[in-house]
Amino acid sequence: MSRIAVVPGSFDPVTLGHLDVIERAAGIFDQIHVLVVHNPGKTALLPIAQRVSLLQDSIAASGAAKNILVTSWSVGLLVDYCTDVGASVLVKGIRSQVDVAYETPMAIVNRDLAGVETIFMLPDPAHAHVSSSLVRQVASLGGDVAPYVPRAVADYLQKDRG
Repeated sequence: MSRIAVVPGSFDPVTLGHLDVIERAAGIFDQIHVLVVHNPGKTALLPIAQRVSLLQDSIAASGAAKNILVTSWSVGLLVDYCTDVGASVLVKGIRSQVDVAYETPMAIVNRDLAGVETIFMLPDPAHAHVSSSLVRQVASLGGDVAPYVPRAVADYLQKDRG
């Protein structure tokens, strides 16, 4: 039986911390579905199709793409997607106690609704302070985001400003 996990997120934009979690999850599970989702509580910088494309490019460049599928989901509950693809696990990257407090109730509801378990993974400490919102802010003010994001993202954001 194939062990399938879903790594959901807005990935707006994808950071090196996201990639770290995705790559380590790919070493644990047979198949990883990286799922770009719309977060209605956030104002997006990048359209979903662009986020998917940047994720695909970044994962391919890292050499970890063999068991990773990048797609998007905008209809229904996250656990509906998990059920559709046969995934029984969600992998969530967490950076701090704030992330744990935010993610824990959702993990419990996902387990209650569909029996989908949630695994929390800590990013490499070198990336634990980086969030997509921080990257968006630095980029919007003309700062260099290259230390925090994959090259494809840094190039795209630089081109977008240029």
